[in-house]
Amino acid sequence: MILTDTGPLVALFDPKDPQHQCCQVVLRTVKEPLISTVPVLTEAFHILSPASKGSQNLREFIRRGGLTIWFLNEETLQLALELMETYHDCPMDLADASLVVAAQSLKIQRIFTIDRKDFAVYRIRMGYHYKSFEVINCG
Repeated sequence: MILTDTGPLVALFDPKDPQHQCCQVVLRTVKEPLISTVPVLTEAFHILSPASKGSQNLREFIRRGGLTIWFLNEETLQLALELMETYHDCPMDLADASLVVAAQSLKIQRIFTIDRKDFAVYRIRMGYHYKSFEVINCG
């Protein structure tokens, strides 16, 4: 599975986005299923605007199974909030924190993001070790 950040979701479904073409190429080339979180979807739908064609297309993409959604529970929400405090100097928003927690919980290192800078800093705790993300982007 590949974690998916807000940027690619917006770019994929907004043809005016400067990363639109590149993200479509990446989507066509990846073989693993995509997964994201509710905070990421909240950001994407906010940026796309609820009544837009992009928002409609993202909803349809999810309905067709193009993107699996991972939900935070009480424990994982607390972990995400703690990560936001840990990375306060970046700063880390809830969407990014939810992706890091999902990565830790699901043991996933690959992430599809436009935000290479932040995900180069974030670390995934796996047992007693911290691992870097493997970033898939348009660069």
